[in-house]
Amino acid sequence: MGFFEKWLSVWVVLCIAAGIGLGSAFPGLFRFLASLEYASVNLVVAVLIWGMVYPMMVNVDFASLRHIGDRPKGLVITIVVNWLIKPFTMVALGILFFEVVFADIIAPADAQQYIAGLILLGAAPCTAMVFVWSQLTRGDATYTLVQVSLNDLIMVFAFAPIVALLLGVTDIAVPWQTLILSVGLYVVIPLVAGAMTRSWLVNHAGRGESPETSIARFTGGIKPFSVLALLATVVLLFGFQGHVILDRPLLIALLAVPLLVQSYGIFALAYGAAYLWRVPFNVAAPCALIGTSNFFELAVAVAISLFGLNSGAALTTVVGVLVEVPVMLSLVAFANRTRHMFPATE
Repeated sequence: MGFFEKWLSVWVVLCIAAGIGLGSAFPGLFRFLASLEYASVNLVVAVLIWGMVYPMMVNVDFASLRHIGDRPKGLVITIVVNWLIKPFTMVALGILFFEVVFADIIAPADAQQYIAGLILLGAAPCTAMVFVWSQLTRGDATYTLVQVSLNDLIMVFAFAPIVALLLGVTDIAVPWQTLILSVGLYVVIPLVAGAMTRSWLVNHAGRGESPETSIARFTGGIKPFSVLALLATVVLLFGFQGHVILDRPLLIALLAVPLLVQSYGIFALAYGAAYLWRVPFNVAAPCALIGTSNFFELAVAVAISLFGLNSGAALTTVVGVLVEVPVMLSLVAFANRTRHMFPATE
């Protein structure tokens, strides 16, 4: 394990503090960086995520794609958790906390806005960062690609109806530019680049070196840069939104509560199902992490288009961004510590 990976949780805490501090010290710079976006996708963050995703894509073995159907358990758990459970537990938690537990300190109109933001997060499973979490747990790169691709395909058809049902709003305009651009940036482009790199490494392996060794040596060499890209992403995200944390810390803490309960609860459900079903760890860990992570670009874009930039719904989706990285890293660490509980193969 590399230097950055070994102390990753410490580095992330330092980067969160650095992001908030730098965002306060240089607000103009972070406003400029935040403005470099298209279809609600920040291009600087997109490049950094691309840098995180690319090393894993090099490990995708297209020849083994045809055998994915022989191991359907991980795909079944992904579909059931993401589309039949997660959106509905999110709205239930929103109602529980903002209409019951926090009812005395949250105005009813504001509560509805916050619940709406939670619904948008719950109905949008992750497309990009899950490749990073899978890589950190040494997940099966090919299987993870199929899981994410299947989620993306379902999202095209199911996102708007589920959001319309749970919000009670029939006219949901899906921001197709955000959806298509994100899939292209985070899946298609790094996948093509990874496939080209893999082909070159296979064809130019050193004398007496197997293609697998050549690929492992290459990905091992660039992995530190992938972790550095993750840390830079943390700095930027907290730099962009640090003022929100400093201006309204109590509200941010209240919004984070149902998100934390949802994240750890969904992970426990998916990971527990994978354990009981004897799914191999390199499929089980990414499977559970996909269900826990959110497609926050899509959620933020829809919240802004439906409720406005300064709405409570938009604020909730932003808090989802801030909560996600620390939570997911804690779950990655937990998964790695419990690797021994799962079979190596199916």
